[in-house]
Amino acid sequence: MMPVVLLVAAAIAGVAFWRDRYLREVRRVAARRALDADGVVVGGAGFRLSRANAPAILLLHGAGDTPQTLRYLAEALFEHGYHVEAPLLPGHGGRIEDFARVTADELRSAAEDHYNSLKAEHTWVGVIGLSMGGALAAQLAAHDPALPALGLVAPYLAMPAGVQRAARLANIWGLVIPAVLSADGVSIQDPAEQARSLAYGVFTPAALRALYVTVERAANMLPRIAAPTLMIQSREDNRISPAAAELAFARIGATDKRLEWTTGAGHIITVDYGHERVITMLLEWMNAHRKAARLE
Repeated sequence: MMPVVLLVAAAIAGVAFWRDRYLREVRRVAARRALDADGVVVGGAGFRLSRANAPAILLLHGAGDTPQTLRYLAEALFEHGYHVEAPLLPGHGGRIEDFARVTADELRSAAEDHYNSLKAEHTWVGVIGLSMGGALAAQLAAHDPALPALGLVAPYLAMPAGVQRAARLANIWGLVIPAVLSADGVSIQDPAEQARSLAYGVFTPAALRALYVTVERAANMLPRIAAPTLMIQSREDNRISPAAAELAFARIGATDKRLEWTTGAGHIITVDYGHERVITMLLEWMNAHRKAARLE
């Protein structure tokens, strides 16, 4: 009996040792992000580039990230006459404790509130979403058949099986591990842009569950999308396979839709190698549909 007790005790001690070392690494990754007086990572706050009486575009960032990933795109849109809003989504850009409480309902409500506010102020409002922001944008489009133009940039519309399982069991393993390191490859290939990244670098159980629910909701709504849709995907995306992207695109209900590919970049293609072409394609898509509505 004694050897069994010793074996169990050793296993518990081993798990505790591993957990302690792992969490130290999680804290080290999280600590590299400097926060401002409002508790938001420096450079990661939501922003608005204002133009009165102009067509508007809502930009939605990805999971664990900030609107910083959309800054280049926002500036290009603004220079071409658009009012641009890029909000910081709930649970993002702050402390890990905030990320540990985020829910899919909060994310969807925030996207809806910003979209509705823009519609109340502007006669033409397009939506562009990156990664999880693409899943939120897809939900907005599914609920509003009058949306004039939709941009889905590396949209997270299908989770790998392993990530799905982890998300479904998050309430269980989360009792032991409060956060995990992102472990699905490099999302930004450009070293200079990697260094500028303000992403958490970790995921909490709640955040993973919120992402899972957001993706599932969006995937189920794809056939309901009527808005003219441009989807842009990297062939080297570390989170979304080309096959998964093509399957999601095929399920989009819009008759006016186009899938474009880029290469040499990871998942965050709005800042990675080739982001200039990504921005140009999105700008041309929005311009074309703005002109179709006679809002030159």
